[in-house]
Formats: sequence, structure tokens, C-alpha cells
Amino acid sequence: MTINRWAIDINRDSLTDARIVEELETDLPEGAVEVAVDLYAMTANNITYAVFGKPMGLFGNDQGYWDFFAERDAPGRLPVWGFATVTRSHHEAVPVGTQLYGFFPMASHAVLLPGHAGPQGFTDASQRRTTLPVIYNQYQRIDALDDYAAADHDYWPVFRPLFLTGWLIADQFEDEAGYGAEQILVASASSKTAIGLAHALVQRDARPQVIGLTSLANITYVESLGLYDRVIAYDAISTLDATVPAALVDMAGNAAVTAAVHNHFGDVLRASVVVGKSHWDSVPDATTLPGPARQGFFAPGRSEKRVADWGAESFRSRIEAAWTSFVSLAPKLVSIDKRKGPEAALEAYLETLAGKADPRIGLLIAP
Repeated sequence: MTINRWAIDINRDSLTDARIVEELETDLPEGAVEVAVDLYAMTANNITYAVFGKPMGLFGNDQGYWDFFAERDAPGRLPVWGFATVTRSHHEAVPVGTQLYGFFPMASHAVLLPGHAGPQGFTDASQRRTTLPVIYNQYQRIDALDDYAAADHDYWPVFRPLFLTGWLIADQFEDEAGYGAEQILVASASSKTAIGLAHALVQRDARPQVIGLTSLANITYVESLGLYDRVIAYDAISTLDATVPAALVDMAGNAAVTAAVHNHFGDVLRASVVVGKSHWDSVPDATTLPGPARQGFFAPGRSEKRVADWGAESFRSRIEAAWTSFVSLAPKLVSIDKRKGPEAALEAYLETLAGKADPRIGLLIAP
């Protein structure tokens, strides 16, 4: 299919029902800008966005991830992280040619409505986004990012948002004195968010043992990362010492793994933190699990707390320092697979949805 302007529409009620649609150029509203999406990453995290696309109260106001780029009566447009360039502008502070990093739809183009525009970037002020988390609505000018380097360009969409989530999880554990756990079990240890969490944890002076839980097929890869104290396969969870207080961080929402950990540790499990739901078709265990109630982790909420605690500038500088210490490792952690065009974008989405994505690969789409 040779089309210059396209998007991928997804059935909100059936995630496998996705199709490429041609987009026509329309008049640009006053004060708006249009961007051409240059590059974005497709990861398991995007599948979590799709699963939580419909309103579930995640944002405290009965909205979901589909609300960022589509109205309620339209097909879903999946949010992705990446880079874009302004191609048309009706905003004097955001001229044509401005390069941005942020949240975009899985499409070749997007229309944004800059608010509070300045040298660092702007916040999208579209009506449907005004009650959504600020962190998702911020667009940063690439030339204003202190921790950006051209050599790391391809690793930003792959790792930057997921590293931030991992870092924030580690920060919450430190804030909660590790929930009293002496070992942290990280399920889906090969995921990009888990890698960010493990890296953040091992930087801390006093920390519990960090144990990566993964599939048998990914054992060798996860061990090669050098970020976990131990790596074990899911079917070996019963070999862990159930007398040592533990905490579970669940990146993927695999019901069988969750049940295995809860049943093995029981009340010795001090916390069970749910981060993602890339195992979207995993059926939850209908029985009540022993141990603590599961608690969700929402990165924007944690970010807002730390901005309130530390101030925006201190929060930003801490993240920049942490990212700079991590990004040099990125080329050793994944190989980049860059694909081009709408068919490649659709294929990458369906591949990731089906759980076929290789954790050793950083999958990028150049629309």
C-alpha cells in the first residue's frame, strides 16, 4: 500500500481487529500544529495501553488510553512514544521544522494544540486531553533535552519511557522501605520496563536481592544482562526459599505466574505490584490468592508525587542523571530492528500483541 498519510485503526473491543486507513490532509485549526511522526517504538508496554484503552478509572476520571488521539465514537488510535517534526504550524512559538519527543498516535501524522509553549516544548491543550495525566501531554523539543545525544536517538523510544517507569518503581520501593522484603521477584524480567527497574535497583546501596522471573526460552538472555542477582524460569518458582520475605513486581499480567508466586509465598509475600498487562489474554485466577492484595502501579501518579515532593527541576535532573547512566548500556541490551511504512507498522503491532516480539530486539517504526 503506497499512501503518504495513514493511521492504524483498532477495534476497541477486539484488539486483533486492526487495519490501515488513509488519512486526508485537513485544514489546520487556529493555534494548532501538524507533525509528521519520524520514528516510534513498539513494545509490550503499548499492548498495556491497548488493554487499558477503554475507560477504567486509571486516570481518576473514567478515561483511558484511547482518549488521547480519538473520540469515544471512533476506532482506537494506539499511543506510542517517539519523535516527530512539525510540518505545518498555526502557532508562532512552534515553527515548522521543530523536532519533538513525546506521545503520538500509531500514524504518519498527528495534529496537536500547543499550550504553555516555550523553549523546552509545550503541553497539548486539546479538550479531550485536558483531564489526562500531564506527563503524557508534554512534548519536548529535542534541542532542549539536556540528556539527549544523537548517538542514542534510536534507544530513546525503545527505552526512555520504560526506563522512567522502572526507575519510579524502584523509587517507590525505596520510599516504602522495600515493603519489608528481602527479595524482589520481577516477573517478565526480559521486558524493557523490568530492565529499567533492575538497573535502578542495583544502583542503590541498601537493597533486597533482585530475582528475575522469565520463560525458559529467555533465561540465557536475561542472565546475560548482568542486572539480576538470580534468574529463574517460571516453572522453578517453587524452588525459591518461601521463608524469606518477598515482593512481586508483575510487568506482564501473567495470571499463572502471579498465582504461583502468591501460592508459594503466602503471607511471606509482603507486596504484589501490578505494572503491565501485555499478557492481555491471560485469564485471571478466579480464586482468592493468599498473601497481600495486588496493587496497581501508575507511573504518571508517581511522577506527580515526586514533582510535588522535590520540585519539577529536581525531579527532571534526577531522571536525567539516571537515564545518562543507563543509556550507555542500551546497545549491549538490544539490537535495533527498524521497519518502514504502514504495513510494517501493522505487522509490528500484531506481532507484539501475539507475544512474538523478541526481547533482544528494539523494534522501531519509521512511518
